[in-house]
Amino acid sequence: MPGNGWADEPFVASDSQVQKIVERRRSARAPVSVRVEYETVDSLFAEFSQNINEGGIFIETEAPLAIDEKVKLSFQLPGAAHAIEVTGRVARIEPAGSPTPGMGVEFDALGDSARRQIDELVRGLKTTGPEAD
Repeated sequence: MPGNGWADEPFVASDSQVQKIVERRRSARAPVSVRVEYETVDSLFAEFSQNINEGGIFIETEAPLAIDEKVKLSFQLPGAAHAIEVTGRVARIEPAGSPTPGMGVEFDALGDSARRQIDELVRGLKTTGPEAD
């Protein structure tokens, strides 16, 4: 969008900003590609995730939503019987043209069952690696 400033120049984080981001991320991320359906007040989208943890999910897309935009998400983890449905907000954007364009969505309130599913997936991948069967 012209005139908004954020897309005009690439964002380069300082060492202290990177440290703050690393400190905020308390749990490991699992690399997982699942179909994620997400909706805003007036639109419905479907893309694929890149990674997930109990705090949020990164969705690959060439058209990320605006920072702080509220979204309702629905996705099903590998081996899960039911989809996880949760609300969240866009917390980070990697614009089109970056190595992995997309957006990081921070979950608002993840239920206990969904949190357990994600935690088990993350722990399982840390133990076996993403290529294990």
